Amino acid sequence: MLRAPVAAAAILALSALAIVAPETTFAAAGEVTHLSGAVVAQRPDGRSQILSIKSQVQEGDVLATAENSFARVKFSDGTEAVLRPSTQVKIDAFKFEEQRPQQDNVVLSLLKGGMRAVTGFLARRNPANFRVATPSATIGIRGTNFGIQFCNNDCGGLSAPKGGAPANGLHADVADGAISITTQAGALVVGVGQFAFVQSPVVLPVLVPPAEGVRITLPPQATGPAQLGGTVGKTGGLECAVQ
Repeated sequence: MLRAPVAAAAILALSALAIVAPETTFAAAGEVTHLSGAVVAQRPDGRSQILSIKSQVQEGDVLATAENSFARVKFSDGTEAVLRPSTQVKIDAFKFEEQRPQQDNVVLSLLKGGMRAVTGFLARRNPANFRVATPSATIGIRGTNFGIQFCNNDCGGLSAPKGGAPANGLHADVADGAISITTQAGALVVGVGQFAFVQSPVVLPVLVPPAEGVRITLPPQATGPAQLGGTVGKTGGLECAVQ
C-alpha cells in the first residue's frame, strides 16, 4: 500500500522539476481515468502540471509517474495505457478523427519504465499507423493487448521468473493480437501468449520461453471501471507483479 506521506513526497518530487501551471485549452488526446500516487505531464510549451482523475493529456506531452505510482490513460480512439511506477511516456503524435481515417497517426515513446496497453479503434482501422518507440526497438501494433518493460539498471524492484532482476533491455509480452518488434538488425512478430526480449537496438529481437518471460501484470484497481473525482495522488493498495 502506498502511504499518504509517501504519496505526498512523490508529488513534491515530481512537481519540483518545473513550475506547475493551470490547465489551458488544447486538443485533448485522452484523459486520466485511474491514478494511484502521482503523475506529472510536461506540456509541449515547457509547463509541467500535476494530473488528477479526468485530467486531459495532449499530443506532445511527456507523462511521468512517481515511484510506487500507477496511471491509466484512455485515449479518444478507445486505446488505454497503464503506466507503471517510475515510467516516462511521450505522446509524440496523436491524430484521430473517426470520419478521417487518412489522417490516423499515433506514436508513443516509452522513454523509461514500463506500460501495458490495449489498443482501440485506430489500431484496428489502420494498424500500420500506430507505433510505440522504445530505447531498444520500435513496436508495430496489430490490434492487441501487450506489455513492455525497459530495464536499464533500474528494475531492481522487479523479479524475473528465475530470480533476480530482469536483464537490461526491452521485455515484451502479448495477451491478445500481435506486435512486431523492429531493431536495426531485423524484425520479430510476437503473437498471443508469447514473450520477447531485445538486448539492444543493434541485435535481433528474440522469443523467450514462457517459463522465462517477463509478463507485466496490473493491479485490479488499474483495470476496473474509471475512478471518480479529481483527487491528486489518490492512493490504494496497488501491487504490480512481473511473472
